[in-house]
Amino acid sequence: MTEPNGSTLRKSDPDEPRTGMGTMLQPAQPGPREPPETRGRTTIADGVVEKIAGIAAREVPGINALGGGFTRTMGAVRDRVPGGHASAGRGVTVEVGEKQTAIDLQVVVAYGVSIREVAAEVRENVIAAVERMTGLEVVEVNIAVNDVHLPDEDTSETSEDRVQ
Repeated sequence: MTEPNGSTLRKSDPDEPRTGMGTMLQPAQPGPREPPETRGRTTIADGVVEKIAGIAAREVPGINALGGGFTRTMGAVRDRVPGGHASAGRGVTVEVGEKQTAIDLQVVVAYGVSIREVAAEVRENVIAAVERMTGLEVVEVNIAVNDVHLPDEDTSETSEDRVQ
């Protein structure tokens, strides 16, 4: 039988009678203990906050897409490549500290909506989602409206465009 490595276990006294029922543990020491949340450290990657913020922003009615023109173009190409997938963090940049985060969003809004109202709703939704899921304080959400999506800009393939 091997002996445990832990130095917190009580060593048995050779003169003490053995009961044959396993190791006897010493009772817990009375006094204050550290709360569980202070026994270790949690690190949240920038990409995690980017995804949360991106998903929360897309949930708002009036947001057509996230990202600038080049970002959206590259994202569309990546989506069409076999094995490629849409990035939830596209159009989102974050700075994450130990207790706080700042978020920058590039958005495309639908034509006809109030940009001010949509931006306020995006800001509210992103802050609520990030703070609830990560526990980080969101100090700012900067929103850059890069484009307005017009109803006739929907890309639908016609039979003439298809290769036969």
